[in-house]
Amino acid sequence: MTHCTKRHLIAAGLAMAALTASAEGYQINTLSAKQLGMGHAGVAMKLGSESMFFNPAGLGFSDKTLDISGSITGIKAVAKATYEGTEYETQNGLSTPLSVNASFRIYDNLQAGISFYTPYGSSINWTNDWPGSILNQKVDLKVYTIQPTVAWRITPKLSVGAGLMVSWGKVDLNKALVSGESFDALTAMMGIPTSLGDIAAASVNLTGTSQVSVGANIGAMYEFNDQWTAGVSFRTRMQMKVKAGIARVSYANETTKGILEPKLGLINEENFKAAMPCPYVLNFGVAYKPIQALTLAFDAQLTGWKTYRQLNINFPEPLSKFNQSITKDYRNAWAFHIGAQYALTHRFDVRAGLMVDTSPVNIDYYNPETPGMTKIEPTAGFSFRPIERLSVDVAFMYIAGTGIDNASCTYEDLLLKESGNPAYMKKFTADYRVHAFAPSIGLSYAF
Repeated sequence: MTHCTKRHLIAAGLAMAALTASAEGYQINTLSAKQLGMGHAGVAMKLGSESMFFNPAGLGFSDKTLDISGSITGIKAVAKATYEGTEYETQNGLSTPLSVNASFRIYDNLQAGISFYTPYGSSINWTNDWPGSILNQKVDLKVYTIQPTVAWRITPKLSVGAGLMVSWGKVDLNKALVSGESFDALTAMMGIPTSLGDIAAASVNLTGTSQVSVGANIGAMYEFNDQWTAGVSFRTRMQMKVKAGIARVSYANETTKGILEPKLGLINEENFKAAMPCPYVLNFGVAYKPIQALTLAFDAQLTGWKTYRQLNINFPEPLSKFNQSITKDYRNAWAFHIGAQYALTHRFDVRAGLMVDTSPVNIDYYNPETPGMTKIEPTAGFSFRPIERLSVDVAFMYIAGTGIDNASCTYEDLLLKESGNPAYMKKFTADYRVHAFAPSIGLSYAF
């Protein structure tokens, strides 16, 4: 095989996989156990230190000298794909997005603080050997953010706030480079037939850490009266760039290694560059207290996934002619949050809510790395204060995907392309379903 063809195999394999996991609409909306019980609404609510994520302006209404809070959520998701009449199911582990917040009073109308949270992430395991392994086998992606924040209550009714988002991420994903079906066809022509079937003949592992990216989280909040409050917040777009990711190849057995190693050997320890968009998020919210014990809240959230038009994989000179651009063609997506909180007693609050999270995914460019579809997410929760300053918050969310049928993704069969077969472009089409359970717990202490 020529050097040119080897490099093309590397580029094509990476282009189908690298860093796509974040962009299937898996923005994390479980960063407060307290607000998760209300459908994760909170843009127009005065949440103390937790406002730094939802709307930094809300922090300006805090009357606390010190406010510390933290939450962790366990997400157990199951995705299913029906392909040619057979159903395949993921074997996912437990994902644990979290947030930690601390704020303090500088003056009566000026607060500052710092937050640590995971705004984006994805974890899915389709296993190595299923018919869609050429698109995805396993993915584990996390984005971390540290956000110092300041909030100023300009008037008794109006507050503004801003936070500096300092973010970085890690990606670890696997996909097949050569399917078992394609390899079986190759060995049949060679006169040494094999029967791998759905077993991936060769797979690639891609790992990388992004450079630090900087953005902003800004907001404003206005209290019309004792009953009505409105808020707006905006988190800017960031670009998470991996400049020195590493690709490593593995084989199904010694036979596949012996045949494919000469073709794929250069991929081992090969560096790649890629960029992962973290889109802007625009939030609008309103909160209403019809009576002192009851709070109702509604948020509308627009995420700018439309900026993710294609995935670019770049190689250093003199290999720039092997750069790849894969069409994604995402659209902006809305999510809606509605929730209610009722104070049963001075120490016990109950909550209920609902999220509706619409999908940004184009059905004609659909990859199962994180099955994108509209999701309906009912929630419930409560808080208990064993002592006045300490709150224990518990919530539960059920995630029900509405399903997506006849979703397809076109890909290159590398062996067919190498051999000059004009039918090297193939399409994987399946029906997808997903559901998940997400219990959450948090603590907060303020005085």
